[in-house]
Amino acid sequence: MPRALVTPTILRNCPGNYSEILVQGGFEVVYPSAEFDTYPKANLLKVLEGIDAMLASTEPLTRDVLSQTKLRAIARMGVGFDSIDIPAASELGIAVTITPGTLEESVAEHTVALLLGVTRAIVQRDREVRQGVWTRKPLPRMAGKTFGIVGLGRIGRAVVPRVQGLGMKVVACDPFADQEFAARHNVTLLSLNELLAAADVVSLHPPTTPDTFNMINRQTLALMKPGVLLINTARGAVVDEEALCEALDRGHLFGVALDVFKTEPLPTNSPLLKYENVLVCTHMGGLDCESQIATSSLAARCIVDLYQGRWPEACVVNKQLREGWKW
Repeated sequence: MPRALVTPTILRNCPGNYSEILVQGGFEVVYPSAEFDTYPKANLLKVLEGIDAMLASTEPLTRDVLSQTKLRAIARMGVGFDSIDIPAASELGIAVTITPGTLEESVAEHTVALLLGVTRAIVQRDREVRQGVWTRKPLPRMAGKTFGIVGLGRIGRAVVPRVQGLGMKVVACDPFADQEFAARHNVTLLSLNELLAAADVVSLHPPTTPDTFNMINRQTLALMKPGVLLINTARGAVVDEEALCEALDRGHLFGVALDVFKTEPLPTNSPLLKYENVLVCTHMGGLDCESQIATSSLAARCIVDLYQGRWPEACVVNKQLREGWKW
């Protein structure tokens, strides 16, 4: 019987719809212990011994790691796959899947929560009240402001009606933007430089690619309006954190909301934590109760489909494997 390793901590030893799918599909479900850290290479290799498929979190699945396994499929619980060496997986015949269409509503809601968390200083005001402090400093209204979306994919598109509901004008930058969607929803498409110059809020939603790595850097930060708010619910790799701290030190930004970081968990000595106008979160954008069920279930279905000879085309990252691929 093939064995499927389930590593996301929220699923460990918590059977659900996803595990039923795997079991009914002919798999033995294997979990690391609750507190076992699967990120160090030695630990990861240990739990992958004898494993045929992996329902994965963001473990670093490098060429070196993959080459020492007998994996046939890796199903990411989410839409990012930058932690997996895709060329190496392809060379080794390992199909890699993601779970599109399962979490954009969650990320969009989280984006709005971060927006209002900063612009209404919710965390600071909560702390003040608890300490007996009663300040009532006014903060800027978002209605009438321009919200810039970098990356108008599924998640970026889900953000559009939510911020428009706040009375904001939406502009977007995406080389592959859905023109019909933009026209229908009154989204103005701009170049990246044009967007950075126009937006009062810049919200990041691109995948991690060589083109987007450190796309927010000293040069692009300098193009932003003074007093801009930057939100990142995409990937930590798209922001140069050193340059961001420099911009914060200059007072160029009204605030920053970060759900993702270059290193996760964020080290407690990170300079980002010294700023009162930086709101941080634990990479929770795509995780709510509904998305947890949907992402884990779809990841499990992808594994079973591959095992049983079906090709989940919409979910496979390395599509070039399709011809001649067998379990």
